[in-house]
Amino acid sequence: MKSFLQTLFFVSLVVSCSSETKDYFEVLSPDKSIVFSLSNSSLDGLSYQVSFLGEEIFSPSRLGFEFANLPSFEHQLKVISVEQNSNDSIWEQPWGENRLISDKHNEIAILLRDEFAREALLRVRAFNDGIGFRFEFGKGFDAETIIQDELTTFNFSDPKEKSVWWLKAYQKDRYEYRYDQSSIDNITVSHTPMTLITNKGTHVSLHEAALIDYSSYVIRNGGSNNLKLELVPAFDGTKSTHFGQFKTPWRTIQISKNAAGLVDSSMILNLNEPNKLDSIDWITTGKYMGIWWGMHIGENTWSTGPQLGATTSEALRYIDFIAEHGLDGLLIEGWNIGWDGNWMQNGPLFKFDEPQPYFDMDAVADYAKEKGVALIMHNETSGDVPNYESQMGRAYDYLKEYGVHHLKTGYVGFANGYPFFNKERARPNEEGDLIYEWNHGQRMVNHYLKSVIEAAKREIAINAHEPIKPTGLRRTYPNMMTREGVRGQEYNAWSDGNDPQHTTILPFTRMLGGPMDFTPGVFDVWFKGEEDSSRIRTTVAKQLALMVVLYSPLQMAADLPRNYAKRLDVFQFIKDLGSDWEKSITLDGEIAEYVVIAREEKHSGNWFIGGITDENQRSYELDFSFLPAGNFKATIYSDGEGADWKNNPFPVSISNQLVNSKSKISLDMASGGGFAISLIKE
Repeated sequence: MKSFLQTLFFVSLVVSCSSETKDYFEVLSPDKSIVFSLSNSSLDGLSYQVSFLGEEIFSPSRLGFEFANLPSFEHQLKVISVEQNSNDSIWEQPWGENRLISDKHNEIAILLRDEFAREALLRVRAFNDGIGFRFEFGKGFDAETIIQDELTTFNFSDPKEKSVWWLKAYQKDRYEYRYDQSSIDNITVSHTPMTLITNKGTHVSLHEAALIDYSSYVIRNGGSNNLKLELVPAFDGTKSTHFGQFKTPWRTIQISKNAAGLVDSSMILNLNEPNKLDSIDWITTGKYMGIWWGMHIGENTWSTGPQLGATTSEALRYIDFIAEHGLDGLLIEGWNIGWDGNWMQNGPLFKFDEPQPYFDMDAVADYAKEKGVALIMHNETSGDVPNYESQMGRAYDYLKEYGVHHLKTGYVGFANGYPFFNKERARPNEEGDLIYEWNHGQRMVNHYLKSVIEAAKREIAINAHEPIKPTGLRRTYPNMMTREGVRGQEYNAWSDGNDPQHTTILPFTRMLGGPMDFTPGVFDVWFKGEEDSSRIRTTVAKQLALMVVLYSPLQMAADLPRNYAKRLDVFQFIKDLGSDWEKSITLDGEIAEYVVIAREEKHSGNWFIGGITDENQRSYELDFSFLPAGNFKATIYSDGEGADWKNNPFPVSISNQLVNSKSKISLDMASGGGFAISLIKE
């Protein structure tokens, strides 16, 4: 599992510049399809433009910074030097959608100096799938720097009407909302990734990479197709504070001729630093079940009482089922002290190394080890970050003592109020005033990374819920395996749920940032009966397909054991499904309509395919030309006769046939349906 770097070529050219040298610079992608151009005017400051295959994507857009304690870095900038680099290399992921990642880009690094002799390097990388740029503040930024505003804008030249998919920011439940589809002028303020289509059909997504010690950004509508980067503020309105020289995250612009190209982009990963962990052999992928879904549908509780889910006997029962069917792990929620009463408001009461009386950690850990089942323990903080940080070391030591290598963390609570989310428990400042902050700001960005780093010291991998958005840091810290950050399956248990279109949007938006713990795979989609509004708006075949489409290295089969036991023929797909991939290919798709993804399992040569649709029934011709030579036994799980999400979600048709790279088959996806295929190499 050790990474390698195969460098094919690297070219560096440095040019010194005087104040009279040119003020216009360009960098082209290796295939010359993307052009990033930069203009520097002493009067107007820095601006950039981006084009793709001759189409202007961004008209001149602003760059610069305003500080709360220093003069701005915007005007009267001189270009001191220009360095041009090219890179063509391949590196290996320890786990992921693809084992090998190609990093092919051209780079320009422009050293800028202002009238106060302060210097910053603007580094731009042009890939065949997009642009990344960041500022690196050096000489003259040696003391405290308080950023008041990052002035970056995105002036879209020709956006298509009603073709922007965005998620409103500054809301109570963080990223856990449905995506809006609208025209650009209807955007208020959006999280990233945000995806849009131009009138010529070009697909563009805005996001960021390598978010470290910096406030995350949202996108504010500036009018007239102008979108403004806005850093999430701290309690006092400042945006990001630094002591000494620092650099921003990469501002990323992914660009593709079609929707599938966005999904297959590796640019976010390539803009992150290589693995920093000494040893990663302990990091494993897998499929897991959990003492979890029962709590969401009301069959069990997190708190102690007659319906308590996290009991020793229940854990042993789950372990038996998981071991019998060859799955990998068990998630246990509600095992520790703190869940009694209103746990969402009980942050200070949680103890992360003390089991509640009905859960015997020694017995469960010993039995899991005997059965070859990994434990995934859960630390819910209810947003009480100081309480969690005060216990983090001993909490992770406790898990290490029991051989636990996977941890799910949670931060349920109102999104603004770092580190507490209500008035009674807010953090006082030195003057005794209560402090409130959004949990996407710099302090929480640092907290989430601290959790990952401290966990790595104990050989623990993280699955973060209520997290900061993914920005590719899984490359640098491979124990940051997956996260929520989405309106996931649980919303189907106790709210008006997710419509059939929801999961056809996620691969082209949220998942451009990285893996997602959506928790698919539920068979009993009418768990409260046909007439209850709490239901899952998919067919069962689509639930199988989501196991492939919604990538996570720790993929949950979310349903109860008894529901899988009733349909072992359908459950076979989940049992066969891989969890770590040699290669992934987005075969087809359109945002908010449908998507079809194929993945080759690492080491086995077997392939798995998932296809999903929105509320529209559709036929799809699957072309197997992506397969290597040889024959494969295809087991096809498709929507059965009369299936549709609304009235008859349960029928699954299972058929077998031999296929090869010349084969084509036609598949029907029901309304809210899909298909899943296992391809076992002959």
